[in-house]
Amino acid sequence: MGELVFLKLGGSLITDEYRYETPRPAAIARAAREIMAALQARPDLQLVLGHGSGSFGHFIADKYHLREGNLQDWRGYAEVAAGAQRLNRLVTDTMLAEGLRAVSLQPSASARCHNGELVEMAVEPLAEMLRRGLMPIVYDDVAIDDQRGCTFISCEEILAHLARRLYPARVIIADEAAGIYSGDPQRDAVVRLIPEINARNYEQIERTLATSFGTEVDGGTLRQVRLWFQLVQEQPKLVVQVLTGRRSRLIERALINPAFREGTLIRHEALE
Repeated sequence: MGELVFLKLGGSLITDEYRYETPRPAAIARAAREIMAALQARPDLQLVLGHGSGSFGHFIADKYHLREGNLQDWRGYAEVAAGAQRLNRLVTDTMLAEGLRAVSLQPSASARCHNGELVEMAVEPLAEMLRRGLMPIVYDDVAIDDQRGCTFISCEEILAHLARRLYPARVIIADEAAGIYSGDPQRDAVVRLIPEINARNYEQIERTLATSFGTEVDGGTLRQVRLWFQLVQEQPKLVVQVLTGRRSRLIERALINPAFREGTLIRHEALE
């Protein structure tokens, strides 16, 4: 068996999040080239790709308050699903054009949530695709919720759910920012890049992030760090790396080399 890696392309990387349904084709194409180069250099890699929905999903999801559920108008559910699929089609087609064996998997076709938490999603079809040498692609999507009627599930929530069943060696999150910062680089005058989050410093970093990001509508950075830190506590061998996808070849280098240091590492034990 080769090394199983999950890679997420952030919505802020592959879309302009301030302009409705505006993709960044050059960023998507560059990521596809770097993924292809990495798989050529490391034929043993097995890769699950995920991506955010950016301006294709969040504008409509916020309009209908989809994450909270209890919709009065279920057209919002349909519109968010369609927007996410439009971006996913673009991403998948770009990956195919680069020569990658990319196959889109619609999370909402099997996802089930309980009070906003993803509790069930079909894993075996994805696992079989990996065994056949394919690259499954998942993405931000809507989901049925037994308490709220419906909700919105992020790609990171989906990847974390899959990780609890497939046990990847690494998760790489390529986004607009260079990693996890102590504050919002676009708002705060003084921020610092956090090179590593581990059991020794997690509580202090959580307090810092709660102060800096606690008012974000969807939990944002704090939610992301909590999600991945919980997972590395459950799977101590797992390493999560958050880096920018804007710099050329960083995705490629991170995929190829497990020891590549860039951005922020989230791990159970501190790296000595």
